[in-house]
Amino acid sequence: MRFFELVNFQHMMMALFSTLIFMILFGIGLGFYYFRTRNSEERKERIANRYAEGIEDKNAPFPLAMLLIIVGTVIWWFFYILLHGLLGVKI
Repeated sequence: MRFFELVNFQHMMMALFSTLIFMILFGIGLGFYYFRTRNSEERKERIANRYAEGIEDKNAPFPLAMLLIIVGTVIWWFFYILLHGLLGVKI
């Protein structure tokens, strides 16, 4: 049992607001930042496919935030297997 009950509430608010801030920053990262190439602007504007009921498909550039998450996951996966297999370290 905690000495102060307010600490539980403070931890919940800290977790809630840090999660909300992460979600906002992640959404901004997905929406605005991508690798810029020669044809990035054209790919964002050009309509690749048209579907029923006015749905249009575009071949937009890959978001930088998703690329960093995927690369970080693959690097963590590689080093986890390497350290766990060779050294017996449990992360």
